[in-house]
Amino acid sequence: MRNVSLILKQTSRLVLILAGFVVLGKPAYAQDPAKGEALFKSNNCGSCHKIDVRMTGPALGPTIASESDEAYLIKWIQNNQALIAAKNPKALAIYNQFNQSQMSVFTNLSDQDVKDILGYVKDQWKKVQAAKVAPAAGGGAAGAAADSGPSNIMLLGLIGVIVIAFLIILVLNRVIGTLERLLLQKQGILPEDSEDEATDKVAVDRLATVRLLAKNKKFVFFVVLCSVIGLGSWTWVTLWNTNVHQGYQPVQPIKYSHQLHAGAMKINCQYCHSGAYKSKNASIPSLNICMNCHKVVKTESPEIQKIYNALGYDPQTQKYDSTKAKPIQWVRIHNLPDFAYFNHSQHVKVGGIRCQTCHGQIQEMQEVYQYSPLTMKWCIQCHKRTEVNFKGNAYYDRMTAVHDRIKRGEKVTAASLGGIECGKCHY
Repeated sequence: MRNVSLILKQTSRLVLILAGFVVLGKPAYAQDPAKGEALFKSNNCGSCHKIDVRMTGPALGPTIASESDEAYLIKWIQNNQALIAAKNPKALAIYNQFNQSQMSVFTNLSDQDVKDILGYVKDQWKKVQAAKVAPAAGGGAAGAAADSGPSNIMLLGLIGVIVIAFLIILVLNRVIGTLERLLLQKQGILPEDSEDEATDKVAVDRLATVRLLAKNKKFVFFVVLCSVIGLGSWTWVTLWNTNVHQGYQPVQPIKYSHQLHAGAMKINCQYCHSGAYKSKNASIPSLNICMNCHKVVKTESPEIQKIYNALGYDPQTQKYDSTKAKPIQWVRIHNLPDFAYFNHSQHVKVGGIRCQTCHGQIQEMQEVYQYSPLTMKWCIQCHKRTEVNFKGNAYYDRMTAVHDRIKRGEKVTAASLGGIECGKCHY
């Protein structure tokens, strides 16, 4: 017995020593995928990048896996514009490969923050590769489960628990009634039933059971409680989602594909929606914008013929007949309530917000739908996590100048704060 105790004592010491080596040997700056995921989402990296699919930027998984120079990746993510300005060969190659589209700088991220993000990307890339290696059926099911978001399993489970509890109560009440009757018969208080009487009582007891349950205060309380919880939850969800049209996708009079024009053809959003950078509304493009290309492109298409008919345009003579012109009845998708003021130019030009931040991956949509909920909570969350880059921004330079004037005790008028801009009154 003493030998066994000695062996256990020595073994425990060995385990403690090995655990100490593991803790001390862990790198001080190891990548933390969990923190990386939080940073990836909070900095809105997913609006330009996916793990395995090229979007506005490259697919992160294979790009980071093929890049052995982690120090370069850290510098690129923190301030890619500095690398481009310094004529770094790698930076210039990426810059030209993606049509010289500028990537946001993240000078707020420390080296460890970037390492955590890289760790998250590598972890996700491994999962993507593992899913591809797995059988197609299994991989497809896993992918669908991951992309579909919260399922109805919890709701069905709750309903199942309620049904099982209801059945248990019925069975227990029946058993209690039977035991009480047998006890009374054994004590001689209740005479034993004959076979005929028992058969008659079976038919009578059906209603008697219902009456008995109605008199059972615990059962009635349980039913009322479940009803209140169910109806209350349904009412809450219904009221909470009133006038929230996320996913709304109406049928438009002309089948216009953003996937083709903004995606494959890479037409800039503001070529058609020219009001986004200079006014409150992004504006619906006039049909003349369409005619810049479609006077000669895809003239045989039935959808292009609808444009010709709306303009009263004859492709044979290439002349317009204003008497035949009629407007296209586009169906509005994004519709804020009248009491909510939103200015596109403040977000696009001043804030530098990309269209995809609110409208989703519009360049991948065959038919446009409302991507974001556009609720007050959604807007506030975006305002809380979006960092204001006021360096070199004329709007914020003017605000800084106004605050300096206030500090000096000088007069500041409403005009100094943009009070004579058209959009302040006319919106």
